[in-house]
Amino acid sequence: MRTVVLSLVAVLFAGMGLYALAVPAALARPFGMSVATAVSRAEIRAVYGGFGLAVAGVLFWSAFGADDLRSGAALTVGFALAGMAGGRIISRLVDSGTRFYPNWFYCLIELGGAALVLGVA
Repeated sequence: MRTVVLSLVAVLFAGMGLYALAVPAALARPFGMSVATAVSRAEIRAVYGGFGLAVAGVLFWSAFGADDLRSGAALTVGFALAGMAGGRIISRLVDSGTRFYPNWFYCLIELGGAALVLGVA
């Protein structure tokens, strides 16, 4: 079960990472972010692309690896996902409300991913 859960979340991160690397403007569009400059596209590619692929790698390693750090890697990703959702919730408390998609849709994805990963870490 652990391998399946971690692999599933890894595939989602890999998909996000590859999408961000390939078409950063499309990834940012639902959030109303402008990526009109090379610097903004580089930021999307770095944070969503490169980091997403790195997290996918850590999760795959945690799912299939054989050393003692596997649970720590999964815990780190699980807490990172919870922190992402927490940031969205804090934003709701200090900013005006947002429509369900994309903010709350991704908050639910992050909370679900955190619960799954932490549940098998």
